[in-house]
Amino acid sequence: MADENTGKKKGSMSVSEAGRKGGLAVKRERGVEFYQEIGKMGGERVRALIAAGRKATSKQRARGARR
Repeated sequence: MADENTGKKKGSMSVSEAGRKGGLAVKRERGVEFYQEIGKMGGERVRALIAAGRKATSKQRARGARR
């Protein structure tokens, strides 16, 4: 069954179209600040993971040098 406005079949939305539609809905509901906050949290998490990786690598190198 085709949609009268677009001529597309129902359910034929692409993944990118669905993602954009959902993103715009969240932006309307929560605002730009929501995306800024989750971006900041993600950046902090990445920094913590990098630091943990560096710490683990330096410990492995120290153990390897003693052997």
